[in-house]
Amino acid sequence: MARKIIIIEDDPDTLDIMSYILNEEGYETITAGNSKPLEEVNVHQPMLILLDNRLTDGSGGDFCKKFKKNPETMHFPVVLVSANMGLETIASECNADGYLKKPFDIADLIELVKRFR
Repeated sequence: MARKIIIIEDDPDTLDIMSYILNEEGYETITAGNSKPLEEVNVHQPMLILLDNRLTDGSGGDFCKKFKKNPETMHFPVVLVSANMGLETIASECNADGYLKKPFDIADLIELVKRFR
């Protein structure tokens, strides 16, 4: 699978920072402030999807749950990234492949991504 990562984050500053860090690490990033890239995941074939839980067009946990129930998309790893209380539980309930609590350390983001290579 390509070294491509989809980052879905509604905060533009956080989105820019995550994209910059991962681009510097050699990953190609596809970024969005809403769930639109999830509709095109089979075209992009990402190695990982970093998904904020609070989006302008819905809940990342709800998107993840639908995504993981779909046989065509369930194999793509999804990591929830959020400051929500109970993020571990939300990630577990939607069958996410992991989670990253905000605010996060840059080293933690890089280490997390490396686990999905």
